Amino acid sequence: MARRTKKVGSVGRFGPRYGVKIRRRILEVETVRKAAHPCPRCQAVNVRRVGSGIWACRKCGLTFAGGAYRPVVTTSVKREVPAAAVEEELEAAKPEKPAKAGKPPGAP
Repeated sequence: MARRTKKVGSVGRFGPRYGVKIRRRILEVETVRKAAHPCPRCQAVNVRRVGSGIWACRKCGLTFAGGAYRPVVTTSVKREVPAAAVEEELEAAKPEKPAKAGKPPGAP
């Protein structure tokens, strides 16, 4: 029987089914999922996937939650907001109080 996975890697099990693009996506996800990643605590490249979203470091024993296929979720993009814009937004959200000047008018 001929070896079928030299070019295509682990997705060779699908043969010609499902199309090239989908097989390439699966290959990328599987290679990232099965690779060792750096540990957030000890920085050793020993973090492996235990289950869907569960990651464990084989060196220090840290178990933590992460993404399903990567320990750190990278799909959410944080928008960088300048500090001045944040301060302006906070000031606009505060209700302005009228300044007290002694007694209100019309009071005895």
